[in-house]
Amino acid sequence: MTRAIYLLLGLGFTALGVVGAFLPLLPTTVFLILAAACFAKSSPRMEAWILDHKDFGPLVRAWRENGAIPRKAKVLACAGMAGGFVLFFLSVHPKPWLALLVAVALAACALFVVSRPSAPQ
Repeated sequence: MTRAIYLLLGLGFTALGVVGAFLPLLPTTVFLILAAACFAKSSPRMEAWILDHKDFGPLVRAWRENGAIPRKAKVLACAGMAGGFVLFFLSVHPKPWLALLVAVALAACALFVVSRPSAPQ
């Protein structure tokens, strides 16, 4: 039963990762890292598919081995968060407390991304 749950989660995270490859504000690699972790407990074949993928495999392996993120991915992630905040601010016109809350949350996420070791590109 647990294996089936991990398999379903892995498939769901993979689907979100594929969608994220086409939608600018939805991350791809994060979902594929989660999918690989789920597949490690449910489907070695699917885990190998992600780890051996020509585009995403190196990113997932770098994270798994060293908790590392390539410099280009760090820049894109931080730019995406900043752009997402600008879109949120301009389209929603939030109250100041909500804008500050979202800004602090995104800044914390950006700080985490930037604090990770840089992986080779």
